[in-house]
Amino acid sequence: MLNIVLFGPPGAGKGTQSEKIIEKYNLQHISTGDLFRKHLSEGTELGKMAQKYMDEGNLVPDEVVIGMVDDKIKETGPVNGFIFDGFPRTVHQAEALDILLNEKNMPIKGMIALEVDEEELKKRILLRGKTSGRADDQDVAKIENRIKVYQAETLPVAEYYRKQDKYEAIHGIGSIDEIFGKISDVIDKLK
Repeated sequence: MLNIVLFGPPGAGKGTQSEKIIEKYNLQHISTGDLFRKHLSEGTELGKMAQKYMDEGNLVPDEVVIGMVDDKIKETGPVNGFIFDGFPRTVHQAEALDILLNEKNMPIKGMIALEVDEEELKKRILLRGKTSGRADDQDVAKIENRIKVYQAETLPVAEYYRKQDKYEAIHGIGSIDEIFGKISDVIDKLK
């Protein structure tokens, strides 16, 4: 089973590339944002727990997030594998994901990290903001803060996978197809 973590800062192109990866390799997409929306709208027990923390202005605990990921895996029929997008965000989440997947004998095969310099990220997010309607994609201060949060809290996850020899960096500047070609080369080696 081919399980991949697609990694990179806001604006690196994860959404665009994950669509292409899903199509070519027939992987199931797991996005924690999508999982939150699903559980909240369906009023599941996990959704109610998440809502309670969010209403209090707190982060949803990793155990709740992992529970949502576990539910998604269980409800998905036979697949070639999963692509994790926007998750794990912390080393603790990466460790919990490894435990979950190893118990199912379906470990992460690799992390593909899209590397893009900060100025390019800002340009891309501002451009996306013109069409996305997201206020946080149109405010330079908010964009800079999201990048700082990524660097402080999420970037250590890359080191976690690097220590397991599962980390592959991809230069994320060029045409969408050029970048996808580099990603495909990495995935083909993981299979």
